[in-house]
Amino acid sequence: MDFPQYHLLLSLRLSPEAVPSMEWVNETLVREFVFLGFSSLAGLQRLLFVVFLLVYLFTLGTNAVIIFNIVLDRALHTPMYFFLAVLSCSETCYTFVIVPKMLVDLLAQKKTISFLGCAIQMFTFLFLGCFHSFLLAAMGYDRYVAICNPLRYTVLMGHGVCVGLVAAACFCGFTVAQIITSMVFHLPFHSSNQLHHFFCDISPVLKVASHHTHFCQIVIITLCALVLVIPLLLILVSYVHIISAILQFPSTLGRYKAFSTCASHLIVVIVHYGCASFIYLRIKSNYSSSQDALISVSYTILTPLFNPVVYSLRNKEFKSALQRVVGRTISLPQH
Repeated sequence: MDFPQYHLLLSLRLSPEAVPSMEWVNETLVREFVFLGFSSLAGLQRLLFVVFLLVYLFTLGTNAVIIFNIVLDRALHTPMYFFLAVLSCSETCYTFVIVPKMLVDLLAQKKTISFLGCAIQMFTFLFLGCFHSFLLAAMGYDRYVAICNPLRYTVLMGHGVCVGLVAAACFCGFTVAQIITSMVFHLPFHSSNQLHHFFCDISPVLKVASHHTHFCQIVIITLCALVLVIPLLLILVSYVHIISAILQFPSTLGRYKAFSTCASHLIVVIVHYGCASFIYLRIKSNYSSSQDALISVSYTILTPLFNPVVYSLRNKEFKSALQRVVGRTISLPQH
């Protein structure tokens, strides 16, 4: 028996035979976590690094093009494109929270993150994810007003209203992220520090907690469900009214144009809520931890890439504006 432990036993007037019953003496608080998300693909990690790096750079580039195009072309200074610029900003921040650390870990021998760093990553990831959900609901409301109340569109969707909707989405995202992160990281972490994932998501962190109450788990699941269900219901209600209004348009061309303005938003909604619901609302026991990590790639890397591609390729107005911006940029050195 080492001296510090023996001294502790003497001070408590306990016999050495009592050591086995005092498991807490050897317990230490977890100060860092180890990521094991891609441990089963050790031979492919350099290839994954190259693939994910290219996808990440392409995502940053396409989102940057969307933001600058909207800022530089006055024809795109409308509520719909204001929300799209905010969406692109959030997508950029969303990937920045996870992907750079993941890329470093793919090449590193020791794939660790500090306890505080893990908490910050989870909070930021949840904040941006929740904000994204409510922002898509605001974009659905924008499409509802544009199609169902076109004459009052500029009044109902003024700059103050748009900023207010974004601020409300931020507040909801911040509140939910703060509650969930506080509940998770107030749990005791003594035993394992190995996360079978490539970032600090809710489920893998909860699995390594020494214990967590049934109430805590119910609160977290309920909040995740509300973040997904409430905005989705608002979007569905908006589109019920939108489809009803479009079907009353007299011309086929008018109906086609109206549907085309909503198509990009609908595709992004389906991809976002489909991936998020599959990850957070499914039965966890049906999938292993390694499968969870691979599935998570869809909404942390591929979804942020998919969104700007959908908006830039499907939107003729956006492509026309991009051509004007590029044309003006090229002609500037000639003057």
